[in-house]
Amino acid sequence: MVLLLLVGLGAGVTAALLFATLATGQAFAVGLFYLTPLPILLAAIVWNHIAGAIAALTAALILGSFLGGWFVLAFTVGIGLPAYLLGYLALLGRSDENGEMEWYPPGRLVLAGALIAATATALSIPALGTDIDSYRAALKEAFERVFRAQTDTPTERPLSLPGIQDTQRTLELLTIVMPPAAAVVGMVTSLANLWLAGRVARVSGRLARPWPDLAELRFPPAAPLLLAVAVAGTFLPGLIAVVAGLFAATLLVAYALLGFAIVHHVSRRYSARLLLLTAMWLAVFMIGWPILIAALIGLADSFIDFRARFGAPSGGASPT
Repeated sequence: MVLLLLVGLGAGVTAALLFATLATGQAFAVGLFYLTPLPILLAAIVWNHIAGAIAALTAALILGSFLGGWFVLAFTVGIGLPAYLLGYLALLGRSDENGEMEWYPPGRLVLAGALIAATATALSIPALGTDIDSYRAALKEAFERVFRAQTDTPTERPLSLPGIQDTQRTLELLTIVMPPAAAVVGMVTSLANLWLAGRVARVSGRLARPWPDLAELRFPPAAPLLLAVAVAGTFLPGLIAVVAGLFAATLLVAYALLGFAIVHHVSRRYSARLLLLTAMWLAVFMIGWPILIAALIGLADSFIDFRARFGAPSGGASPT
């Protein structure tokens, strides 16, 4: 128990330092900030979830002591608790009827990351407003303050952004786009740090579960229903639509990851696999919209098992 306490304290201090680097304003600080969940996940995966909980609490208390009490809640909800939950789920397992260990499936981990990120973002909404008008007004004011600081525009002068004719319309658009974007960034950051923590634990020989084949990623049968409910909720009035949009965005990204896993699996049967995958990822990073195709492939896989239909043949042949 003493070792877990020391590990948790050390990981918590490291996480707090990574978070605090953002205050330096340096360009490299953004990359370090996105690694904030990593020490917590390492403590949870390399040791156990108790060390991860200690790390999350330690980091929150340190940040609260130096930056103010608000950061205790903000860090816990936005970073600490999601990292702890993912680390806990990653090592969650049970013995099956044959006595073999059955680990928490990677597909459910991806869905958990999507739901946790959307929930964490939704919990921040009441801090800005309790209705749709006050929420978007507060968010718009926050964006305006940021842009005024970046452009050195005083409050008594109208805000003008280079290359943008209607600044107010742009701010209003940001109030709609940024909440789901923030949820997606939180999800991707958490899952990327989970993957990195797992790789570190595997290299060190302390990963308790076998490394999963990520190309075999699968979602439970109820996953399409979750997405359908979230998308339907976006048509409801008020903050309900905002919250539903958070879940719809993160679940769509989860299905995009599933689509990428399917392409990686199916491409194993082709000799030009490297060229195909390189073209796919370049298209995603350079154009962006092909990620929607990946999401559609992932969603269609709920009804058409692409890997069973088009996967590598049993004989191992690799057609061109």
